Amino acid sequence: MSDAPSERGAEVGRRIGVGLMYGLWKPRVLGSWRVPATGPVIFAVNHSHNIDGPMVMGVAPRPTHFLIKQEAFVGPLGPFLDGIGQVKVDRTSADRTAITRALGVLADGGVLGIFPEGTRGEGDFASLRAGLSYFAVRSGAPIVPVAVLGSTERPGRLIKKLPPLRSRVDVVFGDPFEAGDGSGRRTRKALDEATVRIQGRLSRHLADARRLTGR
Repeated sequence: MSDAPSERGAEVGRRIGVGLMYGLWKPRVLGSWRVPATGPVIFAVNHSHNIDGPMVMGVAPRPTHFLIKQEAFVGPLGPFLDGIGQVKVDRTSADRTAITRALGVLADGGVLGIFPEGTRGEGDFASLRAGLSYFAVRSGAPIVPVAVLGSTERPGRLIKKLPPLRSRVDVVFGDPFEAGDGSGRRTRKALDEATVRIQGRLSRHLADARRLTGR
């Protein structure tokens, strides 16, 4: 029996995301056809706003299990996030439970969502943590770069911490790629080399997405 979070729950989360994201904003989704229809996939998403994760959940063609910091699992939000198949992670240590559950998602052929920068920031993939390369090399799952653009352009009038209602947010999916070098090595050196390769691919995708969308 897999220790992975619920695929059915993630599909419920996707449907909720569809309703909320398309109801509150105007997502423009480009390249979703690039996402493999089956098999394990890792979404590597830039992160500059709190709605980036829910936005990807709502517009992606497949249900997504995101790695989410444990600080977000407070009050009623905790059981809700668990119920929709999200993965709680303690960022202060090597969280073996989160690692096992995330690898379980991929072993079951699901989609794992990761913010490779580790925390919300400029959303430019300038500084990547090693987690993304570890999951990609360990599982062999292809990485699909995802650029979310427009979520931080200006604050909303009613709720300053959210983009203006009915404003356009672009989500651009890139071509899937393999992080490893084909050798199957999982050494520290191999992971460091994979991180460099990943950063180059993600940065190029973000630049392409900005040219494509004019943002």
